[in-house]
Amino acid sequence: MKIHSPIDSGPPHAATVLARTQESPTIFTLKLQLDDAAAQAAYRFAPGQFNMLYLYGVGEVPISIMSDPGDRSGIGHTIRALGRVTQGLSALQPGDKVGLRGPFGRGWPLQEVGGNDIVLVTGGLGCAPVVSVIHYILKRRERFGKLVIIQGVKHTEDLIWREQYDRWAKLPNTQVLVAASQGGDKWPWHVGHVVELFSLARFDPTCATAMMCGPEGMMRAAADSLLQRGLSPMRLFLSMERNMQCAVGRCGHCQFGGAFVCRDGPVFSWNEAKSLLGHRGF
Repeated sequence: MKIHSPIDSGPPHAATVLARTQESPTIFTLKLQLDDAAAQAAYRFAPGQFNMLYLYGVGEVPISIMSDPGDRSGIGHTIRALGRVTQGLSALQPGDKVGLRGPFGRGWPLQEVGGNDIVLVTGGLGCAPVVSVIHYILKRRERFGKLVIIQGVKHTEDLIWREQYDRWAKLPNTQVLVAASQGGDKWPWHVGHVVELFSLARFDPTCATAMMCGPEGMMRAAADSLLQRGLSPMRLFLSMERNMQCAVGRCGHCQFGGAFVCRDGPVFSWNEAKSLLGHRGF
């Protein structure tokens, strides 16, 4: 699904930080609101799309939108502080200003998979692009079958939104499975690779759709496991990450085969992505 808004090109629009949440030592969430009331009212996005956030005087980075499309109280972005721009964004507090362009790209095909069981597979901060899917489904629960959330992290401290995972696990027709490659003494879930959880997942592969994001090696292993279980490759989708700088397919930095992740993705079908996974040049 692709949605264009009136502010998806041109210079960034000013936005105000409404709230800031420290999710882990290096991960934080910013809730933003566009300063122009008409632009805020017109802003629409599909789960899986991203915005370009501009830190004045420093630069711009692509960040997935993690809030629900129906939530008009603000636009959520969860960010890992790694580079110059994201580290600068991490210092922002409520009331501070950023620039925003977006939304960009192709989101998850939620309109086309009504009635299906939905299997979400994520690794690390790869969970951010599908959190908006979780919010979307939970607020429209009657449209979908079972919801299976499978999350893998390397270290136990990498798991963010732990309270939300606990809350989701208690909901009807919803299953939450979490794994850490390196578990601690108080880690309550599985220790090992995320793919090891698939044998515990309860869904019907003949009427299920899987959506995944995270490290490419993990996604390939997860895709192979799901396909072996009987999932149709036509109902398998991946969110890809590349060096996106312009967000409109002009600079060429995010070329993915004959496509551009910013313009033609970041969500791709399995048939579009399978031959390119793991190729450093793409």
